[in-house]
Amino acid sequence: MTSTYELSGLEALEAESVHVFREVAATFERPVLLFSGGKDSVVMLHLARKAFWPAPPPFPVSHVDTGHNFDEVLEFRDRTVENLGLRLVVASVQDDIDAGRVVEETGPRASRNRLQTVTLLRMIQENAFDAVFGGARRDEEKARAKERVFSFRDEFGQWDPRGQRPELWHLYNGRHRKGEHIRVFPLSNWTELDIWSYIAAEGIELPSLYYAHRREVVQRDGMLLAHTRHLRLLDGERPYEATVRFRTVGDATCTGCVESTAATAEEVVAETAVTRLTERGATRADDRISEAGMEDRKREGYF
Repeated sequence: MTSTYELSGLEALEAESVHVFREVAATFERPVLLFSGGKDSVVMLHLARKAFWPAPPPFPVSHVDTGHNFDEVLEFRDRTVENLGLRLVVASVQDDIDAGRVVEETGPRASRNRLQTVTLLRMIQENAFDAVFGGARRDEEKARAKERVFSFRDEFGQWDPRGQRPELWHLYNGRHRKGEHIRVFPLSNWTELDIWSYIAAEGIELPSLYYAHRREVVQRDGMLLAHTRHLRLLDGERPYEATVRFRTVGDATCTGCVESTAATAEEVVAETAVTRLTERGATRADDRISEAGMEDRKREGYF
């Protein structure tokens, strides 16, 4: 009698992502994996290592550094890269500010998050990368729900949501001309709950700020922002201590945290299973600019 084995939900997602990594390695000449030290990029790197084990991933990793990152995340990024023997390409927003390619925002609500687009496109052009792995997921917000796994970008790095290519039967079209590139999203079909369930099941290490800890925070626009050296206080704002964790990490000036006592991956899974707010909608101030804010930024070349 022939026995059959049915993949679990996480196993099916893992298999799909591994297939995407191998497809890119077989199709493109110069791929790169965006690795910030955030949970999605950590899971993406874990999957890439599985895809090519026992060999290392056949591409470097890159981080677009705003200069306003959390210290815990940068420490984790550098330690991971060193431990795994990876090549890290760091593209600095500060370099583009100094060169006059972008103008830094001013004022207490200023953020460098939007400035990352110019730095990302420069990094891609300077290194002639033709495929860029990103950790975006379709459940994050409306614009990213429109993405395909292979997202075509023209010679200016721009995205046209109406010009997406069909991906029937997991067949991907990576054809592009010189100067164009493809953004590749191996986690497209994962949810935040899937990510945390996988982290728990695989025992994946993350930066400490993803778990409950005490830190100074500031209430602003219905969000809790970490009181770091990068955050300028508004009149009347008073930092106070709270027990919090981060659902997503990015530029410290616009990434919020949530009050939580979840100190393990399993406890975060339990919290995530009952939440009704998306992580970006609840904890990213720069995503609240307008209903179409993220889509406008993606058209310009953002992640």
